[in-house]
Amino acid sequence: MEIDSIVLDKLPVMNKSLRVAFVTETYPPEINGVANTAVHFVEGLRARNHEIQLVRPRQSRASRMEDETGRRELLLRGLPIPRYPDLRMGLPAKRALVRMWSHYRPDIVHIVTEEPLGWSALQAALKLRIPVSSDFRTNFHAYSRHYGIGWLRNPIAAYLRKFHNRTLLTMVPTESLRSELAATGFRNLRVVARGVDTELFTPARRSNALRASWGVAPHEIVLLHVGRLAPEKNLGPVIAAYERILHTVPRAKLVFVGDGPARDSLRARCPDAIYAGMRTGEDLATHYASGDVFLFPSVTETFGNVTVEAMASGLAVVAYEYAAAADHIVHGRNGLLVRYGDLEGFVHQAKALAADRASSRALGERARQTAETLAWSRVVGQFETLLLAVASTQSEPLGASLVDAVASGGVRP
Repeated sequence: MEIDSIVLDKLPVMNKSLRVAFVTETYPPEINGVANTAVHFVEGLRARNHEIQLVRPRQSRASRMEDETGRRELLLRGLPIPRYPDLRMGLPAKRALVRMWSHYRPDIVHIVTEEPLGWSALQAALKLRIPVSSDFRTNFHAYSRHYGIGWLRNPIAAYLRKFHNRTLLTMVPTESLRSELAATGFRNLRVVARGVDTELFTPARRSNALRASWGVAPHEIVLLHVGRLAPEKNLGPVIAAYERILHTVPRAKLVFVGDGPARDSLRARCPDAIYAGMRTGEDLATHYASGDVFLFPSVTETFGNVTVEAMASGLAVVAYEYAAAADHIVHGRNGLLVRYGDLEGFVHQAKALAADRASSRALGERARQTAETLAWSRVVGQFETLLLAVASTQSEPLGASLVDAVASGGVRP
């Protein structure tokens, strides 16, 4: 079977509506980057007249299917994740999925997460010979060392490689991650970036009233971090930078937006910071826009949605040179990049920016201009094109010529 030629022949006239089983173990109202991205893809595909069956764990007893058939949303059993009681891990459900998909067969199964429900979906789809694509969205193998199970890093990486190499195509959010995974044996990788809602996240939401509640005057500097307060987020450099900045900018204020298992230890180490807790929607966007400098020292991201949300909000970003920052920030033009893992470099760049309000404003303005090019409509269109390509084959990986054609824009449904 010559997949490349068959798929390429079909795609230009394949302007069809797909039936997609979209499998994810996290989804709003859960708050994290994977859930946020998932809802944009699901709703974006529905807006393009594709039929989406959302398969996910039941988040609470109050949750229920939108219809009795489960064709629009299939909720399955799940368990709370240790340290993250608001998140749930799906349980194995191969038998239920085989039964459902035997009667209501999707054109393609797209798997977002690799936990037990994702594995069950992969096994069910392979059994029924339904084309499967996947996302690589979370560095579980990198997280392991932050939770005292670093010895599991290699077994976890081996599992993830086995999982994704059994799908026809794996989508990753950045070129740097694609290169990293390819070097360790992952195959059939394709970069699909993530978008940002520039109408929600905008400098126009800046609030002097909110800043005043933090004890900050309009001309004073606010250092901001948004995200889960957890060991894998590497928040030490944020506090180190803040402590150094106070020597030269004593009225600077540090604000953490988010919650998580590291909150109490952060409070103990840095009691003068503002801990704003979890924020969503326009409230979150107002918190972003009311900052000045965004500090993001995480070294375990697959992308880092908060980076582009901060850019859209007009903040000057200081981040390590990888993930979203590496793809979208040009050092000294629309943000500042630091060599991966360089703590002293991170602190130095943050200190310099905090002391130079004119530079931070200029970087923030150009960051906003960059974010305006990252519309979700464009990203969903790229995702749709790849799903159409995968759905057109049955059992073999997509060849290089197809991936190259899609990348160059030469294949469009």
